[in-house]
Amino acid sequence: MVPTTVTPWMSLLQHFFPMFTRPAAAVFSRLMTGWVLCTVRRTVCGMLPFADPDALSAHDAYHRFFPDARWSMARLWQMLALMLVKTLCPRGTITLALDDTLFHRSGRKVNGAGWWRDAVRSTGNKIVFALGLNVVVLTIQIQPPWGGEPLALPVNMRLHRKQHAGLIDLAEQMIVEVAGWFPKRHFHVVADGFYAPLAGSDLTQAAIISRMQRNAELYDLPVEPRKKQRGRPRKRGKRLASPQNMVCHIRRWQRVEVRERGTVRTRLVFARKVLWYRVRQTPVLLVFSRDPSGKEKDDFFVSTDVTLAPAEVIGTYADRWAIEETFKHSKQLLGVQQPQTHKRQGPERAAGLGLWLYSMVWLWYLRQKACDRTYVIQPWNPLKAGPSFADALAALRRELWTQRIKMMFGNSAV
Repeated sequence: MVPTTVTPWMSLLQHFFPMFTRPAAAVFSRLMTGWVLCTVRRTVCGMLPFADPDALSAHDAYHRFFPDARWSMARLWQMLALMLVKTLCPRGTITLALDDTLFHRSGRKVNGAGWWRDAVRSTGNKIVFALGLNVVVLTIQIQPPWGGEPLALPVNMRLHRKQHAGLIDLAEQMIVEVAGWFPKRHFHVVADGFYAPLAGSDLTQAAIISRMQRNAELYDLPVEPRKKQRGRPRKRGKRLASPQNMVCHIRRWQRVEVRERGTVRTRLVFARKVLWYRVRQTPVLLVFSRDPSGKEKDDFFVSTDVTLAPAEVIGTYADRWAIEETFKHSKQLLGVQQPQTHKRQGPERAAGLGLWLYSMVWLWYLRQKACDRTYVIQPWNPLKAGPSFADALAALRRELWTQRIKMMFGNSAV
């Protein structure tokens, strides 16, 4: 029997009911709950015994929900982003992390799927290709109450198709869309070096933080022209050495403390304003980072916000790793690659809802009282200092099963 009382989880889902028709809203709430409770492969048939054990809706309604139902993934993303920002970061600059990943799929005709490079299985000497959906994901970086590494909660997604808009174009579309939802807020968008060309995009509300090419073509800032000097003013100064050559001539390093993924580390830094003229015609901040022990290679970072401190640029980029954790946990613990829907909007919607559900589980967990945010420390990991997504998912499952058992046998059964 599915509980009818309004639990905190159901209260969260009810915020999204106006975006569906009445039958689709019922299917949506049961399917999302079943997705959380499911302990087998997350196909629609696998989730049905957990989603609707009493068969309140027709079996076909759940199969048609992904490809044919009348609802908009964009509106779900917008409502989710508004809830996350209002609850978890109501003021200050919003940090967004950006990356793409491959959702493996199988089948002869999966709409939107293609053969893409599998970054996980590829190496420097061998490139591995796999069939699947290549999705670009934008996440909000949230600092949890228990400290440590930030959380990357998805708030937007685009499906990359062959012979259509490229990854950088899709990323720019998402940034502009999310910025439009918060017209009075400023954003820092952090991404790996592939997305560094976003620095040349016209993003009035967002600053880009990324890696700089080691052989980038850089110029000094133009000098101010003398009075009554003939000719047009220069747009760029003299050509500078590439970052990998420039770093060899730096003599005055500054030692700073940098917070990287919740850990404070000491770095040697050097920063200067330069022109990356082929990408952007206004100054950018070039930051060099060096490991004082000499064990790690030098890193080169670029920020379109030239007012940032070098330590903030380095720390923000290091926190980008949280999006990789999001991809791992959503695939391994939520099974976002497993729904077997092939036609029309089905594959894209299933991928989007899986990432949307990842953010919802964390939102539910973060809204719990501190004493209710329980987590397990395993014997093989005694240094664990905070909850993981597995703990948040287990806590939600415990609450949902408790409510179902109460509905079936009464309060004395728990």
